[in-house]
Amino acid sequence: MSEVQVLKPQKTWSHLVARRRKPSEYEIVSANLHYNDRDPDSPYELAPGLFMNEWYKKNTFGTALKHADWNAFRDPDEVVYRTYNMMQDGQETYVFGLFDQFNHREHDKSLDARWAGSLARLYTPARYLFHTVQMASSYVGQVSPASTITNCHYFQMADSLRWLSHTAYRTRELSIAFPDHGFGTDERNYWETDAVWQGFRELMEKTLTVWDWGEAVVVLNLVAKPAIEEAVLRKLGESARHNGDMLLGLVTDAQLIDAARHRRWLSALVKMAQETPGNLELIQGWIAKWEPLADKAIDAYCAALPDVADAAASAKAATRELRRSLGL
Repeated sequence: MSEVQVLKPQKTWSHLVARRRKPSEYEIVSANLHYNDRDPDSPYELAPGLFMNEWYKKNTFGTALKHADWNAFRDPDEVVYRTYNMMQDGQETYVFGLFDQFNHREHDKSLDARWAGSLARLYTPARYLFHTVQMASSYVGQVSPASTITNCHYFQMADSLRWLSHTAYRTRELSIAFPDHGFGTDERNYWETDAVWQGFRELMEKTLTVWDWGEAVVVLNLVAKPAIEEAVLRKLGESARHNGDMLLGLVTDAQLIDAARHRRWLSALVKMAQETPGNLELIQGWIAKWEPLADKAIDAYCAALPDVADAAASAKAATRELRRSLGL
């Protein structure tokens, strides 16, 4: 009579066994969640020639940006849905506290009418820009080869929506204080026709047509987003302070806290990518291809901020310093 082999139960999920320790909440709810990497010929377990399967085979698994195990990526902040909501609930409480406090002080009545005109041209149309970042983050997250990378982009997507919401809220407030400045009505025209915005519109419209995951993650996170953060957030925030608009300066400061968190996981992803020979040169090539378009956008936008010394030069220098700090 043969012996019955009793299987020893696993102490944790099989993909986390190698760590030989109790998995964290982050690892349990974030790691190895994708199922479309099980069969390289049919990511979505349908006919291999199905359009969606062909899309992922070409643009996700067919990208030149390779790594032996993208699932090994970890967000250094270990953000999960639960902690993201807790963290950003606090951030939103702070931002809307600013709105309430400055509204109580009748802040908008103290703004110079010329600065209000600048806000109508340079600030409130940014909700279109933030929406493009939201859409691009959504796409890159959707086609990412690992769930931990997807999550980072989805939280980034949510942050972009929050930035958009802040801008929309201020648009309504400013429309009440300055009913003759076109707040809430002229933003689309500025976005589509004003020279100030055409660099960023071109940059982001072209970013949204990059299907290849490797190039898309580089263009969005290493070129386009840093340009937006340094020009439209940081430099506009500085200009706001110079014009007595402390509220906008504080709001952009709060948004840059989100951007700093995005850059932390980006740093970890770039470091991981450089473990594979050839990736460094590939990333540098993509940056060289897209950097002139980002510089053009920064130049066009910052030209409208004459009260910020060397705005364009310092914004472009900051984007290069970010890439330099990542070994690029």
